[in-house]
Amino acid sequence: MSTPAQRGGMPPSSMNLRGAVDLSALKARAEAAARPDAGRQGAGAPSPYIVEVTEQTFPQLVQLSAQVPIIINLRSTYSDQSNQVTAVLEAATIAFDGRILLAHVDLQAQPQIAQALQAQGAPTVVAVVKGQPVPLFEGLLPAEQIQAYLDELMKVAEANGVTGTLNDGSQPEPTGAEEPPLPPLHQEAFDAIEQGDFQAAASAYRRALAEQPADADAKAGLAQVELMGRMQDVDAAEVRRRGADEPESLEAQLAVADVDVTGGHVEDAFKRLVDFIARSSGEDRDTARKRLLELFDIVGAGDPRVTAARSALARALF
Repeated sequence: MSTPAQRGGMPPSSMNLRGAVDLSALKARAEAAARPDAGRQGAGAPSPYIVEVTEQTFPQLVQLSAQVPIIINLRSTYSDQSNQVTAVLEAATIAFDGRILLAHVDLQAQPQIAQALQAQGAPTVVAVVKGQPVPLFEGLLPAEQIQAYLDELMKVAEANGVTGTLNDGSQPEPTGAEEPPLPPLHQEAFDAIEQGDFQAAASAYRRALAEQPADADAKAGLAQVELMGRMQDVDAAEVRRRGADEPESLEAQLAVADVDVTGGHVEDAFKRLVDFIARSSGEDRDTARKRLLELFDIVGAGDPRVTAARSALARALF
């Protein structure tokens, strides 16, 4: 995990909020691994053959694909389907024991990679063999079908002479200095998320903001855990149906925007709320505007989709 992403030029979204996202992803993977259809035993277990990828480290993976196939899991940690696919892929990677490398990519934090691989949403799984992308599948599939795709990929890799292993110690080494400890209230939020207590995490972030109103990580963390809380027990299909049936309902449009963001459809979420703001007035308009700004914080101020949506918002308001 990294220090604030501004230092590396990446958007200050989920990759730099250790308490807001990373632990929730671990928790979701553990829960997914416990489901009967989630795949082989071992999902979510630590492995040197499972890595998180950023735009900066992606070229190293492409080079490594001449040695072993690279499985790129373009995911959203808020998506239950993504978490289930992640659990299956991690279990399979552990079973392959160094003959493949699994690379997780956060669709929201790394839009450049998603665009390069033409990923429309999460989950999307693509392989790289000898520097060439090999599309595998999109969406949630049964564990047996995912395993079949991976077995077929190994045949493709063998036909192209990619038969190496990472057991010789050639797996990517961690880079960068050790992360400093989190501030106490951020650590409290981190611990609360580990327990699945999003209300307590939000409370910790609010207290951090009361102490330091300019704390950008706390502000984004608060927006993220509030979104996590809203997404608990949500029926996405029902939310979308209601959103289509009730275009003038503030609650319905906010709910669909939440579903879109968690599924990686960030531009759709932004456009939905901007359009609602443009045709509404009064308290509904202001509430939608505030929610849109929260979603901007989650995706990250440096993300080009946020920049474009800010311009659209300004036109809608003025």
